Amino acid sequence: MSATTADEPTRRDFIYIATGAVAAVGAGLAAWPFIDQMNPSASVLALASIEADIGAIAPGQQVVFKYRGHPLFVRRRTPKEIADAKAVNVADLPDPYARNSALPDDAPATDANRAAHAEYVVLLGVCTHLGCTPTVSTPQVPQGEFGGWLCHCHGSQYDTAGRIRKGPAPQNLLVPPYSYVSPTRIKVG
Repeated sequence: MSATTADEPTRRDFIYIATGAVAAVGAGLAAWPFIDQMNPSASVLALASIEADIGAIAPGQQVVFKYRGHPLFVRRRTPKEIADAKAVNVADLPDPYARNSALPDDAPATDANRAAHAEYVVLLGVCTHLGCTPTVSTPQVPQGEFGGWLCHCHGSQYDTAGRIRKGPAPQNLLVPPYSYVSPTRIKVG
């Protein structure tokens, strides 16, 4: 008769470990369809990039395109709006970072870091507070104190470079990845 000690594994220990391993693999295989359905659908992937004609936008006007199911703001700024945006001290901003996908995360929120071409600013039109869509300020219908956008839901105000200036929004409007295909066309995404 052989004596076993508490330190030696028994056949029962092996069966418990093997059963647990099979159960874990089975649970992973059963959960995979639920995890996989969270991937973007084919229709979303098809909208991964868009081209937009910006040549017809007049100074001081904004056009809204649809990009990945969200509004994409393209605004052609007036010389005064550009000068006002460049004059802002980055140290005075609630969010000092550019939030530009083409730049490092710690790039400062200067006007040059927010607009690849000073005359045009391209932004995702989603308020960084709760995901609302801000309204644009025009000379005919001013919105907020900074001439950019106003989110009426909670009062977040953005300037003409899309930087948060006042209100509860924690970050500047995001600048998506974009490039100029020609002087009057941009490719976003």
